Amino acid sequence: MGILKTLKEGLQNYSNEEQKRIWSAAEWAVYLHRGQRRRSGEWFSTHPLTIATTLIKMQMDPDSIIAGLLHDTVEDTENTTEEIARRYGETPANLVEGVTKITLLKSNKNIQEAETIRKMLISMCDDIRVMIIKLADKLHNMQTLSSLKPERQKEIAHECLEIYAPLADRLGMSWMKVELEDLCLKTLRPDMYQYIRNFIMQSKSERNNMLDTVKDQIIKATEKEGLSNIEVMARAKHFYSIYNTMKKRKKDVDELFDLQGVRIICRTTAQCYMLLGIVHTIFKPVEDRFKDYIGWPKDNNYQSIHTTVMAEGKLLEIQIRTRAMHYTAEYGIAAHWAYKAQVDPQASQNLSIINKLKNWTTLQGEGNSFLEEIKQDILKDSIYIFTPKGDIIELPKGATPLDFAYHIHTEVGNRTVGASVNGSIVPLSKPLKTKQVVEIRTSKNGQPHLNWLRIATTTRARSKIRQWLNKHDENLFIDNHIIVSNKKAVTSEAPEDTSPQEEEVKEIVKDVFDEKKVAFSIGKEKNLMISIASCCTPKTGDKIMGYVSRGRGVIVHKTSCPNLKNIKEIEDRTVSVAWEEMSPKSTQKYRVISKITPDLFAEIEGAVRKYKGHLISGHLEENVKGQLEGTFTMEMEDLAIMSKLVKGIRLIPSVLDIRQLS
Repeated sequence: MGILKTLKEGLQNYSNEEQKRIWSAAEWAVYLHRGQRRRSGEWFSTHPLTIATTLIKMQMDPDSIIAGLLHDTVEDTENTTEEIARRYGETPANLVEGVTKITLLKSNKNIQEAETIRKMLISMCDDIRVMIIKLADKLHNMQTLSSLKPERQKEIAHECLEIYAPLADRLGMSWMKVELEDLCLKTLRPDMYQYIRNFIMQSKSERNNMLDTVKDQIIKATEKEGLSNIEVMARAKHFYSIYNTMKKRKKDVDELFDLQGVRIICRTTAQCYMLLGIVHTIFKPVEDRFKDYIGWPKDNNYQSIHTTVMAEGKLLEIQIRTRAMHYTAEYGIAAHWAYKAQVDPQASQNLSIINKLKNWTTLQGEGNSFLEEIKQDILKDSIYIFTPKGDIIELPKGATPLDFAYHIHTEVGNRTVGASVNGSIVPLSKPLKTKQVVEIRTSKNGQPHLNWLRIATTTRARSKIRQWLNKHDENLFIDNHIIVSNKKAVTSEAPEDTSPQEEEVKEIVKDVFDEKKVAFSIGKEKNLMISIASCCTPKTGDKIMGYVSRGRGVIVHKTSCPNLKNIKEIEDRTVSVAWEEMSPKSTQKYRVISKITPDLFAEIEGAVRKYKGHLISGHLEENVKGQLEGTFTMEMEDLAIMSKLVKGIRLIPSVLDIRQLS
């Protein structure tokens, strides 16, 4: 078995005693999984053996490698954690138990996903090696997706892209993040993955010649300045990063210049800054494209200097870091377990993500709302903001002055009437940037209002705003993205799915929905308690109806719920319920007819964004003529340019007709 040979070769850096322990666990894992095969037909034991080789690549400690080898034996064989502890000690047994707890869930799919992530994050606080093993497990699963049905492949890839790749990034494991993202792109957009790959391969020779010239110039300049042991290497952008850049800049891959870069590795921090000066002497630096992550490390402990220069007539990013910084950048928290390293047992406790988890008070959230909070508050990049007194506040990227105010104190948030950034007054909705000084203006007459729920981005701020509105506005009751008010119900048809995805023609995107800009109203009822029917568990965007229950307020069901026919007085106690767009800007609804295409909403959204608008919701169905027919709603700053936007949508090749709805 080739994987056994690879594993054995990787053990050369471990002591003889450690090699014996790890090899013993490998042989035992093969024995325990004897006769078992994966869906691909390969022997199951290749899975734990591959995970072990990944952990060895990261130079993880022997206990982690042993746990990686045995992580599936408690669930899939008759083995027990007690037997693992007897053979190899308590630590590997505890790690196996931690990984096993993450996967042993047999409930509803949405709840299962939330509970899996919850258990995983909680286990990280106890021993972050559980997460490292789980990431190695996820990587091999992503590498072997082809044996699953296409629908399941896409589900796993979406989960990986939203949860596991960002987690790898938060832990500083850049190589893991890069591989996971590229594998996700290969699964979700195989056409785009192959398109980018082909272009990179075709233009490789030309780029390599340019990079060789740049590297020679840097090496000669450093030698002239007396700097030795400097390593200069080419750095290729990974496919998913290129794909994101294409979407962000709305350009084709052949219009991008910064597909590759140069990385300079040196010995000391002082040399990093000397090299920066040398680079800026050789090449002209590009304004506003310089970042000092040595002076301002990222929250995952990443350190490096990034600068973009004009070299050989093209834009080129150059990264400068020490060898220690480079190792940490590649392996992140896993670097703390590197073989024979001086490990600080508390090293992982200093990671921003661990501190966030420990201080986070909403771990009892449920279902989709819990996952959204995780993605927003835990997995998102951080920014660092100064208070006027010089204190540093960490917030998720995209946070607003309103989020900052509620982070300082609930009463500061509730009394906010304005904000200034670096001395200039800004809207409360303006996203903040790292290193800005933010000052909040308050008034005793200041108070939250409904629009703040669309301005705030953090869980804490939105929660505090909902609490205040529920307590002080008798016309509102807000809970879990649902607003009960005395507004007239909107009768427009609701989308059936809240998950916009890019699919192949066989799985056309038929629904798009922005939860932050949508709520529903229920007739003219006031101050009603809300509960979601557990029998059908409707989520934002489902077709819904409300049933006024005695003593329990409004119970929200899907209109397709089979239990409705069994409810007494259902016709007399039904209230009008419909989803409605909530936006401070001008909104307009349109009906569209198009040819069958999987990219209609993506193309509409592109046209809307061109005119600084936003696609709020949309729903498509195939009509009897074999066309796509449906509606979409968008918001605009200025309705005067709406006609230009409609004209732009008409120019989309697949669109046959578009008309405004009253």
